[in-house]
Amino acid sequence: MASKTIFLVEDDITMRSLLETLFQLEGYSTLAIEPTSVNEALQLVKNLQPQALLIDVHLKKFNGIDLTSAIRNDNTIDQPIIIMASGVNLQNACISSGADQFFLKPYMPQQMIDWLKSKLNS
Repeated sequence: MASKTIFLVEDDITMRSLLETLFQLEGYSTLAIEPTSVNEALQLVKNLQPQALLIDVHLKKFNGIDLTSAIRNDNTIDQPIIIMASGVNLQNACISSGADQFFLKPYMPQQMIDWLKSKLNS
């Protein structure tokens, strides 16, 4: 079976590295990027076609909620999206933008892995 690919849109190098390691330990491939705009990220998703997306809300160049909305407004993309944030619980805004799941940092990594497995292995 081919490895499932998780697309990481996270600009914190430490968090990105931790997530890459976590997913690789679970047998997933990762594509970690730091796009400079919503349009660039949207194009990468369309071109690379990962099986799931993990997007941070607070990015340096743009907002993860805006990216999630743009992805959901593109009728060619239907991958599961997890969005995560620290500090403020933005669950309602994230789910309203089209995210399938929201995690408030810090969260238990196993919760994210279990959710991904349920979506990707069904």
